[in-house]
Amino acid sequence: MEQTIAIVGAGIGGLAAASLLADLGHTVTVFDQFDQPRPVGSGLVIQPVGQTVLDSVGVLDLARRTGAPIRRMLGHEADSGRTVLDVWYDRAGTDRAGLAIHRGALFAALLEGVQRREVALVAAARVSGAERGHLTFADGRRRGPFDLIVDASGAGSPLSPLRSRPLPYGAIWGTVDWPQTDLPGDELRQSYRRADRMMGVLPIGAPTGAAGRKAAIFWSMPAGAYDDWRAQGLAAWRTEAAALWPAFAAFAAQITDPEQMTMARYGHGTLSRPWSPGLVHIGDAAHRASPQLGQGANMALLDAFALAEALRLAKGDAALALYARARRWHVRIYQAMSAVFTPQYQSDSRWLPALRDRVLFPASQIGPLPRLLSAIVCGTMVRPLGSMMGRGALG
Repeated sequence: MEQTIAIVGAGIGGLAAASLLADLGHTVTVFDQFDQPRPVGSGLVIQPVGQTVLDSVGVLDLARRTGAPIRRMLGHEADSGRTVLDVWYDRAGTDRAGLAIHRGALFAALLEGVQRREVALVAAARVSGAERGHLTFADGRRRGPFDLIVDASGAGSPLSPLRSRPLPYGAIWGTVDWPQTDLPGDELRQSYRRADRMMGVLPIGAPTGAAGRKAAIFWSMPAGAYDDWRAQGLAAWRTEAAALWPAFAAFAAQITDPEQMTMARYGHGTLSRPWSPGLVHIGDAAHRASPQLGQGANMALLDAFALAEALRLAKGDAALALYARARRWHVRIYQAMSAVFTPQYQSDSRWLPALRDRVLFPASQIGPLPRLLSAIVCGTMVRPLGSMMGRGALG
């Protein structure tokens, strides 16, 4: 049965949901607060199950042309040089890999998918509320009724009741050219000093229009330390970074203005029930965590796919309840793992990084644990659609 569906937010989850729901024959309108829908952020990794969703939308090949395959995540302790993280997507040498991509390139691919379909895009529409199938906007306008409102408006959602717990550490992110370096172009590399310093280099391919390959770089810091970082000056930061990890110097040297680095702050929380009659929340509007496991964009894509599958299999509130059940355990287990892993890499603790380096990492290289770690990063440790697995395209 065709429905009129409003999607609030033209981000990763919102655009994916728009295409998938339009393919089911629904009338879809996407509302976004910007004058023109646009991405915010630097690089990210789409894990294998998330790539399956991109394939369902019909944009995986386009995303792959502008991104880079990531086959391994390797991290070392800055002072000793000792390896303390080593996770392969597939040691057997198959094509399974993460897809590292600039957020703008992923956005462009998903937007192209929407533009291939009969989906209406409404820009400069800042939603302020929803009631009885109607959307209200900051300028007093009102639109509706809609049979269903999909809240994909992210961590700042005006429609979600989620109040997440702020995490003590965040990170600054930037995009630079890929320099002359010995770092491989198919690995995420990281360096840590205890847990109060973490820096990383992520190859993100060559976004459309870019001159050559790019890298996303990040530097961890306490959530309230951004102003202090700016005040200390870039020269001091570059000197500290080079001393901790000499290979990082060629990337950091390209940062000549603090505005090239964007501060990201994180929260942790999950809605116990991500829907109410006529309204459903996906992505960061439904659950938030640190990016330590690289699952943020993945989760939004899986939410979009699960919602479309639920609406294919059921109607009305029964479909929304099915969506919630399908995603419940995957979301909760990955949220729990994020809560456990994050303090080992981003905190003021002294004993957690020692435990990480001297106990947990050596154990992670024994027996079945390397395969388990691969399943965790691929997003397949738990069935992404729960009880719906086997009935849809991810089965």
